[in-house]
Amino acid sequence: MQLAALSARQYRSLRAIRMELGGVNLFIGANGVGKSNLYRALQLVQAAVRGTFAREIAAEGGMMQALWAGPRRNHEQARIVFTVEVEDETNGLSFDYRIEAGLRPPNAAAGFMYEPQVKAESFRVDTGRGPVEMMKRQGPGIFLRDGRGRMAAFGESLLTSETAISVLAHEGTAPEISAFCRFVDQWRFFHGFRTDAASPLRHPCLAVTAPLLDEDGANLAAVFATLSVTREDTVELDEAIAVALGGARLDISEPETEASFGLSLPEFPRRIFTARELSDGQLRFLALAGALLSYRAPPLIALNEPESSLHPDMIEPLAGLIAKASEKSQIWIVTHSERLAEAVRLRCGPRPLRVVRQDGATWIEGMRLTGAMADGDDEA
Repeated sequence: MQLAALSARQYRSLRAIRMELGGVNLFIGANGVGKSNLYRALQLVQAAVRGTFAREIAAEGGMMQALWAGPRRNHEQARIVFTVEVEDETNGLSFDYRIEAGLRPPNAAAGFMYEPQVKAESFRVDTGRGPVEMMKRQGPGIFLRDGRGRMAAFGESLLTSETAISVLAHEGTAPEISAFCRFVDQWRFFHGFRTDAASPLRHPCLAVTAPLLDEDGANLAAVFATLSVTREDTVELDEAIAVALGGARLDISEPETEASFGLSLPEFPRRIFTARELSDGQLRFLALAGALLSYRAPPLIALNEPESSLHPDMIEPLAGLIAKASEKSQIWIVTHSERLAEAVRLRCGPRPLRVVRQDGATWIEGMRLTGAMADGDDEA
């Protein structure tokens, strides 16, 4: 499966935008143009699938902070709307999931005033003959298409803060919904890594097989140990580290109850430097390497400003890691770095998409309203 398009309406700086997506999606722009809001929109779709949508919006400050603050058309409702389109080339299917969320009505019964309320959801499947609605949610009710092709009520009433897609994800009543949810649940988002003294990157972790890096990097040592012990292959990882860190060599201890790692530096060949001793840049590069070269490739890897705190000499090796990961995963990158954008373009092909502000709203330079690029360049 692959994410084919993302649409967002009335979310922060995203007035109304639809983007067609490819294997590598690279967004570059100045501070404050809304690059991170595009990234965040994807995270909130995943939160809907996981059942944490309301909590994630609340953590941003509630609906009043999350809603588009600019003017709305007459009679246009104040609602955040996200839609994702997913293609399943193996089975010749495409999926379309949409969620709408708004505020509690002024005359509603007592409740959480600024908690997001899910107003509507829909899930459609297209087998090539046109989209068919498989699930529809209005208010607390869910309707599912049954084996005879009729929409029937699902026997559970939802709270306004709950998402229908998360309730149906493990029901087994709609295999297409379950497949879509498994796909979205495996997306990985990496928004920087802590490198302070208390950062989990600097401490050993439990010795448990780790096919994927946690989003906070807490199991990084276990990810490295999994590559070393389970796959018995760290060639790509070793090469990337040697190039980026001046010939350094990763030292992976045999895991017992805990997993740990260190670095051997060429100027100090008899000493292993523990994770506690590494510089912020060294540690962040190692975490990015773990994210991009993990044992199992997630279907989508999203990186938000991965160049932060990296030495300029690490940019080219990072681009190499991204190119390697793109062979198995769809990539989404938000960056300020022209150098990283150009390095990724040279290795992967697609040119960067420049994010701008247009009439106060986030937009992609040269993009049509349909989400396609105006110049017709497929690489974009």
